[in-house]
Amino acid sequence: MSEHDTRPGDGAADAAPEDTTPSIEASLRQFGAAGREGLDATLDTGRALRRLLFADLALARAALARALVWLTVAVAFGGSAWLLLMGVVIALLQAMGWSWLASISFAALISLMVTGIGAWQALRYFEMSRLQATRRQLARLGIGGDGDADTDDEDEAVPPASSQGAPTP
Repeated sequence: MSEHDTRPGDGAADAAPEDTTPSIEASLRQFGAAGREGLDATLDTGRALRRLLFADLALARAALARALVWLTVAVAFGGSAWLLLMGVVIALLQAMGWSWLASISFAALISLMVTGIGAWQALRYFEMSRLQATRRQLARLGIGGDGDADTDDEDEAVPPASSQGAPTP
């Protein structure tokens, strides 16, 4: 034999272990271990998402409280500015020769018009927040269909048999 034939790592004896497949028992153990690792990773991800959600909700709650405080400040100062502005308008109209009654009535009319526009817009946006499309879809699925009159009957209307081209008996 030559020295090339006796080196470790060469020959057919080393190829045999590479070609053998693991037993069914070993495969099942590997499969189970991989499944447990996947489940553990999924649970860890779920826990991380839950912590993130709770932290995000806590941040949103704190931000909402601060936003409400600043909204209150804005409404108070906006209301006082509006009153002062109406006082200036009344004084200018009075200086132009209008009577007190006409000046105050004009300022009140402007305030009522702005109030009406604001109320109209608020009602319009509240109507958009009623989730009508979602309600219609849930009613079609038979969920929460309490028979409201505000659902669209156009989608569910069936044309009469005479308009479908079928002969009438």
